Amino acid sequence: MEQERFNQDLLTFLADSPTPFHATQQMAERLSQAGFIELFESEAWNPVAGESYFIRRNGSSIIAWRHAANMDAGFRMVGAHTDSPCLRVKPTPELYRQNYLQLGVEVYGGALLNPWFDRDLSLAGRVTFRQADGSLDTALIDFKEAIATIPSLAIHLDREANKDRTVNPQLHLPVLLGQAEQKQDFRALLKSKLLEQGVTEVVDVLDYELSFYDVQAPAMVGLNREFIASARLDNLLSCFIGLQSLINSDGQQAAVLVCTDHEEVGSASACGAQGPMLAQWLERLLPNNEERNRVISRSMMISADNAHGVHPNYADKHDQNHGPLINAGPVIKINANQRYATNSETSATFRAIAQDVNVPVQSFVVRTDMGCGSTIGPITASEVGIRTVDIGCPQFGMHSIRELCGSNDAHSLYLILQHYYDKARV
Repeated sequence: MEQERFNQDLLTFLADSPTPFHATQQMAERLSQAGFIELFESEAWNPVAGESYFIRRNGSSIIAWRHAANMDAGFRMVGAHTDSPCLRVKPTPELYRQNYLQLGVEVYGGALLNPWFDRDLSLAGRVTFRQADGSLDTALIDFKEAIATIPSLAIHLDREANKDRTVNPQLHLPVLLGQAEQKQDFRALLKSKLLEQGVTEVVDVLDYELSFYDVQAPAMVGLNREFIASARLDNLLSCFIGLQSLINSDGQQAAVLVCTDHEEVGSASACGAQGPMLAQWLERLLPNNEERNRVISRSMMISADNAHGVHPNYADKHDQNHGPLINAGPVIKINANQRYATNSETSATFRAIAQDVNVPVQSFVVRTDMGCGSTIGPITASEVGIRTVDIGCPQFGMHSIRELCGSNDAHSLYLILQHYYDKARV
């Protein structure tokens, strides 16, 4: 069955993408296998109509596109983000207390912290090192096996734990690596791992961007396998759906996928949605201002980022008419204060595309007495001037170390996005 194959491929992608660097590498490999050609920002471009291309920035953001012969109908854009809340290793992380070796961490993004306790954790990311000839190089690293944990404090030592246990990230989140009678050099450990992975020219590790992650594999769960449980569903789920939709598009339209880093911390970086990456790509592809502005005016962005499904134990956290159900279709996200970029025209366009492929859609509006999160949608709309709709698959446990979404919803959104990429006009 097509949906089962799609979901199994999704699980593989999630398992192979413990960090934004790995996710971007996975997307690049899949695009290359599908015939997309990698271009480099430091080199001249000569894209050919009918071919497909991609670029990367910082190893954690990617833009892929079908270079259509005629761009008069505008770009069909899908946007997502590669990063997820996590624990990042500090620059000088080694801690030695009671003969235990620990690593100090920073909290990246708005993470739910309690679920990080008592998990089997591994470590992955990017490492920059000096080679024998004095030059610098970078490699991805992934320990894969469980090498660490953050043990909870026993309830016997905190009788109020089930009533009021708060987490101080500085005091309570240093990660336990093992027992050590003498100090160990963390960078030397990274060098050993790189050598083990086959990176042979490492003289010394100079710096890194590393994150801990839960080694529990993504899985189908539920009595009827109706759920997908995994880390980083927000927002690698959308990255994967957009990727598969683009790869399987017919190539007749100017179809674009934009997956950027740093959304969880505001997107303000050279490779984030608030940075210049997309605008610079547009300028290089369409250097004539008049032509570029005309094409943008006919283009559309679907900003895909997961939505809050109504939790059966916390239904009162939702507006009574806007509680999206898991496996009841993708969600259009709306906010009067522009926390989402959706307007009535872009919402109607998305609904019409979904109707074309017989996929139901839902709506989400936050309770009027609660604050609303945001996405890359408003950022992209304001930076580039492209009409935008914010949508996403409903999920539980957003920003937890393990999240939950519906096994039907991912494939349903895929059907919508592939049709969107192939439509002559939107």
